[in-house]
Formats: sequence, structure tokens, C-alpha cells
Amino acid sequence: MKGWRVLLLLAAFAVPGVSLAGAQVYEELSASVRAALSKSVADTAAPRIVTRDPREAEAWLAAMSKRLERFMPDAAERRDFLVTVHYEATRAGLDPQLVLGLIQVESGFRKYAVSSASARGYMQVMPFWVKLIGTPEHNLFHLRTNLRYGCTILRHYLDMENGNLFRALGRYNGSLGQPDYPNMVVGAWKTRWAWNYEENRRTAGQTLPRQPG
Repeated sequence: MKGWRVLLLLAAFAVPGVSLAGAQVYEELSASVRAALSKSVADTAAPRIVTRDPREAEAWLAAMSKRLERFMPDAAERRDFLVTVHYEATRAGLDPQLVLGLIQVESGFRKYAVSSASARGYMQVMPFWVKLIGTPEHNLFHLRTNLRYGCTILRHYLDMENGNLFRALGRYNGSLGQPDYPNMVVGAWKTRWAWNYEENRRTAGQTLPRQPG
């Protein structure tokens, strides 16, 4: 990696508010894909953390809340945010920690962030998605709505790219084929948000069952 790219990555991890938001590119969708995405963003189930053991959920929340505190000082706000992230990410088949890394890079955890390309909210969703797969009342600055759209879109790009995360992240940011953005998201994911169930159990001194698998 070139020296300036290393400096860019280090700066992104050092400064809480930094973002590298780009813009998803409008692409025509087949009727079946549009219907599937519309169904996904229309879900109205209450967000919750779904795990085999409730104590695992609380351990995850405690660990992530501590790391998120510098970005989001209010404890109640952090909990609501993290429960929603975990629910929406898991529902879309994504790693919640990956989504946290993406949000860090995209918006620096700023709810009302707006990019120069008009991408909005935590996950920097482009407004055209509301017209494409949503309904007029969907507000991209609303926590649940923004995360629902963002996770649905990333899942869509992963499916398009046959599971290739780097290419999917490039599409998400509108920088397909360029390494900087995918490297930043994966770097944030692995360095700040990675979470190991067993390691957390030992650190916290909890008596919890071994994570399946």
C-alpha cells in the first residue's frame, strides 16, 4: 500500500468524526430484485438481538457500548443504536461488527450526516433508494430506517458480487475497483469492532456457554 494510503487509514481510525462517504450508484433493477428489496425494507418487526443465550447478547452490548462511548456518549442512545445495528445486520445476513466498521467510516456515527453526493444518515444511504424500493414516508435520518436500508443495500451488493466483500463495499461507496474504501471499512471492523465471544467471556469473568460452532 502506498504511503499516502497508509496515512489515510491511520487518520480515519484516529479521528472519531472522519468519514469517507461516497455514493451508491443508481442501477436499473429487475422486477424480482426490486420486489425482494422492497419487501426487505418494509419489515416492521421490533428490533431485538437474537442469540442462543440472552447473556451473550448482554455481553455483546456491554463490549460494543464501551467502544462506542467516544462516538456516542449517551448510554441509552448507544443501547438503542446497538440493538438496532445487531438486529438489522443479522437480519440481512451481515456481521454486526462489519456494519459498525462501515458506519464509522461512512458517517463517524453522525445520525444527520449528509455527504456532498447527498447520501444520508449513519450508513450514508442515497435518497434514490427510497423511490426505487421504498415508500415516500421513509425517512433516511430515522435510525431504524437508515440501518434497514443500508444493510439491505450492502446485502444486495454482496449477492451481486457473489460474496466478494471488497467489491461489494466498493459498490456501496461508489468506488468499485478502488482499494481505499474497502480497506478502511475492513480495517475499522478488524481493529475496533472485532469481538470474540470466548475472549469477552474470560475478560468479563462471566460463566457463559461456549458459542456454537
